[in-house]
Amino acid sequence: MVSKKRKRTDKIVLKNMAFYAFHGLDAEEAKQGQRFFIDVELYLDLMPAGMQDDIHLTTNYAKIYARVKELAQDRRFILIEALAESIASAIIKETNGDEVVVRVRKPSTPIKGILDYVEVELRRTKDDYR
Repeated sequence: MVSKKRKRTDKIVLKNMAFYAFHGLDAEEAKQGQRFFIDVELYLDLMPAGMQDDIHLTTNYAKIYARVKELAQDRRFILIEALAESIASAIIKETNGDEVVVRVRKPSTPIKGILDYVEVELRRTKDDYR
C-alpha cells in the first residue's frame, strides 16, 4: 500500500516583525525611511519534529527572522510587492516548507486619506519556484 502524503495545516508563524527601511516609490520615502511590519506563515509537516523533539525535522524560525531582516533592511525595493516576493522566494527555497504566506504592511503611505496601513499578502508554494 502506497502511503499518501497528507496535506498539513501545521505552520510556523512569525507575526508583526518590525524593520526600519527605505522602500517606496517617492524620493522622500527612500531618503527618510519608515517602519515596515512583516508576517510570515510557513506551512509544513510539524508532526515528525513534535513527536521526536528534533530541530532537524522542522525549520529554525530564528533563521527565518534573520533572512527576513536581511531582505527588509539590506535591500531597497520600490514596491512592497517586490519585498514580499523576495521574502516568499527566499523562505520557500531555503526551508522545508511546502507553502508560505507573507504579509508586508506599510503604515506611512503617501495617500491623502485616513487609513491604518497598506498591506500586501502573497501565498506561494514550492511549485511556484520550480
